[in-house]
Amino acid sequence: MIKESIATAYTAAIGTTGKETALGGIVAAAGVMATDWLGGWDKSLKLLLVLMVIDYVTGVLGAIKTKTLNSDVMFWGGVRKAVVLFVVGLASLMDEWIQPGAPVFRTAAVFFYAAREGLSVIENSAILGVPWPAAIRDKLQQLNDSQDGVSK
Repeated sequence: MIKESIATAYTAAIGTTGKETALGGIVAAAGVMATDWLGGWDKSLKLLLVLMVIDYVTGVLGAIKTKTLNSDVMFWGGVRKAVVLFVVGLASLMDEWIQPGAPVFRTAAVFFYAAREGLSVIENSAILGVPWPAAIRDKLQQLNDSQDGVSK
């Protein structure tokens, strides 16, 4: 039993062929570089990424429910989320350039986009008929409203 578990874990981590091993290494290296470029893998980045995925899924489900599913809208929604990650990466680079060790711009960017994604999830949930606690909804609205000088 233990031997089988170790073999399974080894196969999952290393792969069974040279191609799988190479592809796994490339994906891992890309993940490490992306995480470094985004300023590290912390709770705020996890929150943003989870909200982005939930927003995309609930948006698709809402479009299915309202019979307005459009592949062009879905594509550009995905592009928008990729651009958000580029902005977070650029904010992280600005932090390193202006004051290393103090992630001011990255933090502002992550929380700004997390609030917007959270509000979008709430809107999509309303389309699906899922109510949200007022405290969460109000806090996300407060975070979104506190951003000065930024428009859609």
